[in-house]
This record gives sequence, structure tokens and C-alpha cells, in this order.
Amino acid sequence: MTIRRTKIEDAQEILILQKLAYQSEAEIYNDYTISPLIQTLEEMKDEFKDKYFLKAVVNGKIIGSVRAFVKEETCYIGRLIVHPDFQNQGTGTKLMDEIESLFSNVKRFELFTGHKSKPNIYLYQKLGYRIFSTEKITENLELVYLEKTSAIAPDRR
Repeated sequence: MTIRRTKIEDAQEILILQKLAYQSEAEIYNDYTISPLIQTLEEMKDEFKDKYFLKAVVNGKIIGSVRAFVKEETCYIGRLIVHPDFQNQGTGTKLMDEIESLFSNVKRFELFTGHKSKPNIYLYQKLGYRIFSTEKITENLELVYLEKTSAIAPDRR
């Protein structure tokens, strides 16, 4: 597996992977209108203007991706996705490690996930993130915000 920067030409393949990867989230919340599932190709291409995308590639196929941007010394990480056939094999951890190393000059990292997404919360906490806030979005969805600062970031290398 190699991890490298994504090009805008990869947007369609990443969007297809994103829609596949988020099926499990949609099932958990019984909501197939979540933004990762209804995002258009044009919307994703727009994200390339201000976000840094990484991809994990195996045998020429994109099997994972993550995106991030920096604002006021915080790196906001979003949409960590891994193909279902490659989950629980370290791909997500490698993508997170790489995005964190690319933005190692920031004071903190922030991301969010749904409150019922226990495997996601577990992964982020294992990577040194801690919950700092929650936000009720609907009757069925609460967002869990996690952060990692240099003070709590473990050395996993």
C-alpha cells in the first residue's frame, strides 16, 4: 500500500469509494441522506480548492482517503474512508498518521463522527484523540467532536 497526495483526477474514484464506505454509517443511523452519500462530483472537486486530499492505493486502486485543511493553527480532518474489504488492516491509521505528519506544525487536530459510530470513536481515541464536545443534530444523530493537541499526542512512531 502506498499513501500519496490525491489529484483532482481521482475525485470520481474517491467519491465512489466514499459512497461505498459510508453505507455502514447510513445503516447505523437509518439515514441514507447523509452528506457523504449525497455529495456530487462537482462538490467534491470544489473541495480540492481548499483541502488537502490523501489516498491509499493498492494495486492501482484507491482503497482509502482522508482530507484536511488548516484554519487558525488547527488542522480539521474529514472523511476518513476505507474500502470495506480493507478495513481493520491499518489503512485508516496510516492515512491519519500521514495527514498528521503533513500538518505537524499546527497546535491541534480536530475531527468529528457520529455518536453511534463506535469503531470510529475507538480508532480516534486509540490514535490519541479525546472527545471535547458533542452536538445534537437530529433526534437520531449527535456529532462527537474529538481533538488532539501536542500535549496529548502520543508518540506512535
